Amino acid sequence: MNAHRILTRAAMISAFATWAGSALAEPQLVIVEQPGCVYCERWDAEIAPAYTKTAEGRFAPLVRADLNSGPPDGIEYSRRVVFTPTFVLVDNGEEQARLEGYPGEDFFWPLLSQLLVEHTDFVAE
Repeated sequence: MNAHRILTRAAMISAFATWAGSALAEPQLVIVEQPGCVYCERWDAEIAPAYTKTAEGRFAPLVRADLNSGPPDGIEYSRRVVFTPTFVLVDNGEEQARLEGYPGEDFFWPLLSQLLVEHTDFVAE
């Protein structure tokens, strides 16, 4: 390889590493659920269809996790998850905060916004 191709390849690898690092560093909302969970089903019916269309959903994309499988790869909970659904706010793979249980559609959105404002740089609309 000539020097120009080596330099170009190094620049591409560096740019990809920067992009990948920033993509992994974004806040995520992990929903820990389990089969047969009535409140998980309610959340899926009442919130899930709109989640990705909201400012909160765009800011903290949803990751689904099964209670019995442990945290998704690259994510660490600060303590064991016991209840479903549990919503775990993670950043850089580490838990920042959590919301245990589903309080219903009227309370979920304000609680989620408050969680994001208090533990990230999210600005509520």
